[in-house]
Amino acid sequence: METSFFLAKLIGPVLIVIGLGLLVKQTDFREMATDFLASRAMIFLSGLLTLVAGLAIVLAHNIWEFNWPVIITILGWLSVGGGVFRILFPDSVQSMGKSMLSKPTMMTVSGAIQILLGLWLCYIGYVA
Repeated sequence: METSFFLAKLIGPVLIVIGLGLLVKQTDFREMATDFLASRAMIFLSGLLTLVAGLAIVLAHNIWEFNWPVIITILGWLSVGGGVFRILFPDSVQSMGKSMLSKPTMMTVSGAIQILLGLWLCYIGYVA
């Protein structure tokens, strides 16, 4: 359970900062995402980093009990899957990313979800 609290303290603030960026600096983030999607090398590199981070989480925390730590395990496996997908299917990443960027509310919804999940993880990790 100590690993669960550590990961909640680690992942929570990261999600909050990214979510705030998505809400407050939407133009900048949209430009960054457009630049990112134009570079297959960046897609590969992000896939590699996401895969490594996800594997680290899963190796340290593969807990499937019906309790809050399962969220961290799910986030780890989603990272593994996202990393593999970016490495193996960069063209799909580009088309999906462009499609998401064409929807004006996507960044707002994504940012809000990340902030809420980050706040919840921070609460669990730092307060509870």
